[in-house]
Amino acid sequence: MNQWKTADEILDFAIGQEEQAHKFYTELAGRMDRPWMSKIFSDFAKEELGHKKKLLDVKAGKRLAASEKKVLDLKIADYLVDVEPDANMDYQQALVLAMKKEKKAFKMYTDLAASTDDEGLEQTFLALAQEEAKHKLRFEIEYDSFIMTEN
Repeated sequence: MNQWKTADEILDFAIGQEEQAHKFYTELAGRMDRPWMSKIFSDFAKEELGHKKKLLDVKAGKRLAASEKKVLDLKIADYLVDVEPDANMDYQQALVLAMKKEKKAFKMYTDLAASTDDEGLEQTFLALAQEEAKHKLRFEIEYDSFIMTEN
């Protein structure tokens, strides 16, 4: 992790990551040939903008409430081969890519929480880590329901 000098630098980094996640899911939605698949990824793109807004609010002085409980981890993403974005990717590949992305986002926020001495900022990052864990869980459940049951 980078060594930031201020909380604003950490927040700016996280805001940039959320912007990249929004772009990622928007592009992924555009690659899907089935409307329902496109909608799922478009919805995630919107959620990433919600994370960005929360970070901007924190930067403006508001505090994000800490997560009340830890999110279940099915660990499906831990056992799948990495997938590269591809114009011809199918739904299974898109889900794998999304799971891996959310797992990395969870780790990023966990690492950011550990990188600050500001207790409020730490709690904000831990709350966002749990939101990313929820995203990963939703993709894992989708994968379990639609991919593993078909195979």
